[in-house]
Amino acid sequence: MEPQRLDKLLSGTGRWSRREVKLLVKQGRVLADGRPAPSADAKYDPETVRLTVDGETLRLRAHTWVMMNKPAGVLSATEDGRGRTVLDLLPPELQKLELFPVGRLDKDTEGLLLLTDDGQTAHRLLSPKYHVDKVYFARVEGQVDGEDCRAFEQGMTLGDGTVCRPAGLEPLPAEHGCLVTLREGRFHQVKRMLAARGKPVVYLKRLSMGKLPLDPALDPGQFRLLTQAELAMLTDSFPTA
Repeated sequence: MEPQRLDKLLSGTGRWSRREVKLLVKQGRVLADGRPAPSADAKYDPETVRLTVDGETLRLRAHTWVMMNKPAGVLSATEDGRGRTVLDLLPPELQKLELFPVGRLDKDTEGLLLLTDDGQTAHRLLSPKYHVDKVYFARVEGQVDGEDCRAFEQGMTLGDGTVCRPAGLEPLPAEHGCLVTLREGRFHQVKRMLAARGKPVVYLKRLSMGKLPLDPALDPGQFRLLTQAELAMLTDSFPTA
């Protein structure tokens, strides 16, 4: 793997800002393969170097992945003059890592949103070519029925001519809603498909992407780094070839 700057590697753990890394290095508290790191901009291969801070061995990430429970009222964008974005919810050390949302959730939609600097994996998660399911809970006006489910299964052409691929629809009568499973991500797709069936959405939340579910311990607006096991779930969600 291509060597990366020490300050980028350490800030990518989410524990220190780049400014703090420089101070740690200056104080001699960062060791690279057992030797004091010479500077914060020294470069190392994250797959082979052994880095320690105050004697603690760090588990490095070639890329940073953040799981967020996106709250309503926040935009899924890196910047936008119309209001707060999901990046504004992150601490400064993560804001500096050039993360971007993996796909978009509407401003009023809640739930699982991933942020990363790994463009290749993000593309695979979003591309219809790899058939990665995205599951949503939707509360609607009215009640979803069997005819709605069959319409989703067959694929739909919306009023403006947009062709939607076959999707999953599971009624949840006890919750006055349904589960929607998509393998593509067209603009407002869940809302538009349900509206076309006469069942307007009043609440929408994304529950999972591929094999990765939203952590139920995360309240709206909260976030955390993905674990190694969760990263494996993502890569297991699509074919490697």
